[in-house]
Amino acid sequence: MAKNMAQEILSKELRQKTLEILRDRFTENQGRHRGLKWEAIRKRLDKEPEKLWSLNEMEKTGGEPDVIGRDKTTGEYLFADCSAETPKGRMNLCYDREALDSRKTTRPKGSAAEKAAAMGVEILSEEQYRYLQKLGEFDSKTSSWILTPADVRSLGGALFADRRYGRIFVYHNSAPSYYSSRGFRGILRI
Repeated sequence: MAKNMAQEILSKELRQKTLEILRDRFTENQGRHRGLKWEAIRKRLDKEPEKLWSLNEMEKTGGEPDVIGRDKTTGEYLFADCSAETPKGRMNLCYDREALDSRKTTRPKGSAAEKAAAMGVEILSEEQYRYLQKLGEFDSKTSSWILTPADVRSLGGALFADRRYGRIFVYHNSAPSYYSSRGFRGILRI
């Protein structure tokens, strides 16, 4: 999941800029994380600079990461991509390496699973995607790959989701498929 530590620690200036963006977004979107305090999250980020690197990667690719809650078991804060549409810097990707390798022509630029791993994040599960949709309206014009169960993936498929007609839809597609309007949303535990 991680690159070498030197790549994961941001410069002082970029670190400060990223923290300001995250703080401002946190403040502007209190409904996503009722009862949580920025100061506690900031302390956790200070202890794990590689996580700030991952948040910066989410930001650079258009994800607009924000805190969406806290894991009741581990106490970890959960940051997810909260951009209105699937992040622009993560479109035109098939589902995973196996899917990418199976394409002999018109190959996409990469895979969602590999891009997520390179960023140090996980692809949202169906449950996490549905929870995110309770916090706002996301993917009304785009769609996002979601974590696909092994039994579906073993048959060549992959799952994606979106919001249409006021509802959340989860669909299937062949894993090697890719579209200009489909990317993926990540989640990061801190």
